[in-house]
Amino acid sequence: MNTPVSWWWVRHGPTHAKSMVGWRDLPADLSDTAALSRLSDALPEPAALVSSDLSRAVATADALANRRLRLPHQRDLREFNFGDWDGLHWNEVATRDPDLSRAFWEDPGPHQAPNGESWHQLATRVSATVDRVTSDGHRHVIAVAHFGVILTQIARAGNMTPYAALGHRIDNLSVTRLDWDGRLWSVHSINHRP
Repeated sequence: MNTPVSWWWVRHGPTHAKSMVGWRDLPADLSDTAALSRLSDALPEPAALVSSDLSRAVATADALANRRLRLPHQRDLREFNFGDWDGLHWNEVATRDPDLSRAFWEDPGPHQAPNGESWHQLATRVSATVDRVTSDGHRHVIAVAHFGVILTQIARAGNMTPYAALGHRIDNLSVTRLDWDGRLWSVHSINHRP
């Protein structure tokens, strides 16, 4: 993992869901072809292209493939597993589990949704995949993933708390670039909209 690499994190296309979406496999709306074209033009070629295995990420990555090296989908790049909260509106979660839902967002790290996972669990599985792909020696990696996934890597590269990372906005079809110089991670840009 000593070779420098830039990770270009892309949040998948919008789902238009008004509830918590974790491992539920909702499709992305990729009808804004002009935005996809601008996004593709802003990303490096050549580059390795990887995505979560959820269809909203896979379809977005496929739309960006062009002449990029498409790597196998990675289950460990999935969004938070929200467990029993998946599909519920934020207000429903707060009513159902008021103390836990407050702790989950205000003191992220060890707290997990019922039958779901914590920030620490998400960060561990994502970082293991990032380290493995980074060690493959690609100069540029484009990763199409999810809000929580990207935030864990911003926290890692920026040496920030989960709570601080959660303060960042990550729009659909935005690019967050994180660089590995062979020793340390750094944040180049967050939530860039080409």
